[in-house]
Amino acid sequence: MSGTTTTRRAPLQERSQETVARVLAATTALLARGVALESLTTAQIAHEAGLSVGGLYRFFPDKQAIVDAIALRHMEAFQERMGAALMADFPETPRDFLHHVVDEFVAYLGENPDFRTIAFGAQGSGRLISRPTRDDYAGHQVLEMVMEFLSGAFEIEPTPDFAFRLRLATEIGDRLLGFSFEQADEDNRLRVVDEMKGVLAGYLFP
Repeated sequence: MSGTTTTRRAPLQERSQETVARVLAATTALLARGVALESLTTAQIAHEAGLSVGGLYRFFPDKQAIVDAIALRHMEAFQERMGAALMADFPETPRDFLHHVVDEFVAYLGENPDFRTIAFGAQGSGRLISRPTRDDYAGHQVLEMVMEFLSGAFEIEPTPDFAFRLRLATEIGDRLLGFSFEQADEDNRLRVVDEMKGVLAGYLFP
């Protein structure tokens, strides 16, 4: 009986995953074509994905949920990439670790302009990711991962004070990264990133 249930459920689950992937890909394509989030509609997304609006609403309550899902997928992909990069080139000091993370994140943003737009906005527009989603992932999951790594690799005690400073450093870094992408000149953008790494390293690891 359980074998029959599993056999019936698997194709349904696969179709659901495929539908979600089509919705996310369609939304990414629309945003990449310059459609602003304010003017984007679920009807447009459904049409781009080859679905009915009702079919889309089976998986997402609104367009903000779709954009947040795209952002989460990118953040999870970056986390996997960062883990592989650290294994390939293990940092010798906490400062090296910080610089490595920043460099990898900047590279990932450069390779994925849709995520950069969602996370930091385009020229003249604000972020597309919702604050609760950003806080839940960057403010909790990522910080826990970083704290665990620093504690295990460099024996930095995960005290409440250090956790607070790490959270503050994340917010500072986030704003400076956004500022770096506002620069029209590539040299200035890289200079902002380099200065940011120095500021954050000096604050966290004096």
